[in-house]
Amino acid sequence: MLLSSDLVDGMPLAEFFASGAFDRALSTYAATFGDSDRRAVASMWSLFYLSSLTIPYVVAWALERQVLPVAFDEMTVALSADGLPRALGVPAPGEWSDGDGQEIFSALRPLMDEHLAKVIGHLKAVGGIAPKLAWNNAAVYIDYALRTAGTEPLNDEADAMTSLRLMPNGTPNPFFDCLRHEEEDGARVCRRKICCLRYLLPGIPSCGSLCALPSQRNQ
Repeated sequence: MLLSSDLVDGMPLAEFFASGAFDRALSTYAATFGDSDRRAVASMWSLFYLSSLTIPYVVAWALERQVLPVAFDEMTVALSADGLPRALGVPAPGEWSDGDGQEIFSALRPLMDEHLAKVIGHLKAVGGIAPKLAWNNAAVYIDYALRTAGTEPLNDEADAMTSLRLMPNGTPNPFFDCLRHEEEDGARVCRRKICCLRYLLPGIPSCGSLCALPSQRNQ
């Protein structure tokens, strides 16, 4: 994630997703896998995109209490030759948030409302992946960032993100039950609710114990 002014080959996100450029990027990336399920291609593409978006956002908040400006209509994207997102551009460094006691959904609300809700609509319309799958893809990286950022991982906040059916404002929580932390062979493992479909793409390794499909965990 860079300042948009430093991402010289960046394209405004609204233009990228509405102009056919996203569809072409998916086709370019799909050529890597031959005749593969386009939903799996789109889901895998979204993993690169969502990790580039959510991990910097969460780490900036967790470590610096800084809220990055991630409004969809104000950001840019640059691609690699294979069609995958190489970098995302934000318009400014961001603003400081209010102290350490901020509730997790308040911290995530700009990310959820101003970006994820919009891009997930495009992932469905062009890539054909269900919103529940896209939200699950995002939840994996947010959970990871919360649990690993800094010397005091925000495990309670990560648990709240996926355990509450409703957000504090009473609206449905799209992250509810996306991830489950279970005991297996004496170890605690994190497991997705919905498979990301990567097993349909040749040459892509399994996500191991994280996978929602028991048959794919040891592939």
